Amino acid sequence: MLANWRFGHGQRIVLIHGFTQTQETWTEIVATLDKQFELVAIDAPNHGDSSDISLNLESGAKAILEVGGDATYVGYSMGGRFCLTAALAEPHKVQRLVLISTNAGIEDKEIRTERIRSDEELARQIEQIGVPKFIDEWLQQPLFSGLTMATNQRSMRLKNTAIGLSSSLRLCGAGRQQPTWSKLKNLQMPVLVVAGANDTKYVEIANRIAAAIGENATLQIIQNSGHTPHIEQPEQFADMLQKFVSSTGNQQTET
Repeated sequence: MLANWRFGHGQRIVLIHGFTQTQETWTEIVATLDKQFELVAIDAPNHGDSSDISLNLESGAKAILEVGGDATYVGYSMGGRFCLTAALAEPHKVQRLVLISTNAGIEDKEIRTERIRSDEELARQIEQIGVPKFIDEWLQQPLFSGLTMATNQRSMRLKNTAIGLSSSLRLCGAGRQQPTWSKLKNLQMPVLVVAGANDTKYVEIANRIAAAIGENATLQIIQNSGHTPHIEQPEQFADMLQKFVSSTGNQQTET
């Protein structure tokens, strides 16, 4: 079973982090919401205390559902792809879905194949240079320009292993995700789609995801934030999440 931690009481919210992170990425969100909700923070496959559990997106989504059960599922980036996969596979367990900086798959086959190739190169790089150097290089990407030394969670990321991170890329990298754009209209639960205003690529993707889902989707663009809005603007994100869960009631979707 995937490593997990439970906090608080009430309606259950399951939290799934992104690549190179662990469940600790949600610490501020948990501290803000654990008086109102039960929060289940999970170490995703190949990360943190689940670093020796190697699963692809589909089997990883199933393992996440086994831990979380019936709940609201919140996922950031890679975690969002796990949650989206779970919602499409077993919608009766996903009462609500929150997708942060998440893609529904690369549609162009050649681009997807190229992404698989580049992720393999990155996986080999991690194995060659080790986690500390890789994390430092990873955080230098323009994607994370909104993070500071105080907010980049470097020490938490260092708890991952080289073999775990390289396996994650090989099994769950963006190129391995089968495009699900045509299936988004089938999502019947309330869906909150979130992106940071400064992350123009994912603002565009978020708009497209929300439009494809239709009336069950709510789009929220967080100002003064890039690819990691739940870290860059944690208070605003926690308030947004609380209002979304509370306003949509105790949902249960049909199978």
